[in-house]
Amino acid sequence: MQGIELHAIDLMKRAGKYIRQMIDHAYHIEEKTNKSDLVTEIDKNVEDLLIEGILNQYPDHHIYGEEGRAARPETLGGTIWFVDPIDGTMNFIRQKRHFAISIAIMVEGELKYGFVYDVMADEMFHSIKGLGAYENGIRLAPIEEKPVREAIICMNATWVTANRRIDAALLAPLVRDAVGVRAIGAASLELAWVAAGRVDGYITMRNMPWDYAAGQMLIEELGGRVGTIEGDAMTFQEQTSVLAGSRTFIADVLTYVNK
Repeated sequence: MQGIELHAIDLMKRAGKYIRQMIDHAYHIEEKTNKSDLVTEIDKNVEDLLIEGILNQYPDHHIYGEEGRAARPETLGGTIWFVDPIDGTMNFIRQKRHFAISIAIMVEGELKYGFVYDVMADEMFHSIKGLGAYENGIRLAPIEEKPVREAIICMNATWVTANRRIDAALLAPLVRDAVGVRAIGAASLELAWVAAGRVDGYITMRNMPWDYAAGQMLIEELGGRVGTIEGDAMTFQEQTSVLAGSRTFIADVLTYVNK
């Protein structure tokens, strides 16, 4: 591995050690936008740790972080690190597992590196443009082509109940036809699980770039696809829907939502 990916993995491992040390201590919890969108002082401290480690080594790079601890870039020029210090904060607080640190590195508008670290399981998923994707250093196999009827899907139940983002009636038949539906509660992990073949697809109506960028790198390096529920490419600049899986799975899902 080259310097930048070794540096990213080292930072994430150090941040993970800090999280494991602090997870059973008392800490302050705040609501951001609603009762299920939470942030703790641990999230903020981890983002600070990561930002400091990135900028000390690469002072001309930019940070696009969930907690906004560094000024977000206005364009996708230069080198940008998409940083989620704790993806799955509710899981961190309540379950003390099934959360991840997620980092993706984009150079001049193109994703080059992706990292998802399951802190409590000590599983590091990483990918390098053109060189495949790995789990704890072991190369992952290409994503299997599966239609909805053969797929286990990661999707929150929100999207098959009344909501403001999609007609629930479009996704309900998909849930009925699939082998099974799961919700981990951490987008980066759900995407990493698609890459690892533990599930076959991921669907959400609401992700930010720091949620999906690293997972997108993993999946695309294994022959899969990541785009919006409308079939468009990701923009990495705003909240969006995310549809991820094999090309067969993507095409099949789009037949459900375009009826």
